Amino acid sequence: MEHSFTIGQLARAAGVPTSTVRYYERARLLRPDGRTGGNYRVYGAPALERLRFIRAAQANGFTLDDVVALLDFRDGKTAPCKEVQELIKDRLTELEKRVEELHHVRKVLQSSLGRCRLAERTGKCQVIEKLKVAASSPTAGAARRSRSK
Repeated sequence: MEHSFTIGQLARAAGVPTSTVRYYERARLLRPDGRTGGNYRVYGAPALERLRFIRAAQANGFTLDDVVALLDFRDGKTAPCKEVQELIKDRLTELEKRVEELHHVRKVLQSSLGRCRLAERTGKCQVIEKLKVAASSPTAGAARRSRSK
């Protein structure tokens, strides 16, 4: 007989909170195999494997939308190789953009730290003063928004 799990047992076996299992159910990534007489969710071993697959895909940088596609590929609903490559390329492109943004943030923070160290003796933080000026400028928010697009 196949091992069955309650939602708590399934969550513990996969190393996730029960709220994650419920979320995946709402997102239609996971379904219970049935319910007990007491109306508790019951899952089989395939649900545990599926839950672990979802978590592994997320840990490898895939979004939940990607996971839906990957599950379809895995379950044989489409031919996967080309599509999986496209998903990976999309994630790499997004990652490269985020890395560029983080490099910019790093340079800004290093510069700010340098200014703080130089102005430390005056008791007036140049970084805070610069942020005050930027915050009072009506174009500051618009410039920030245009860079984030």
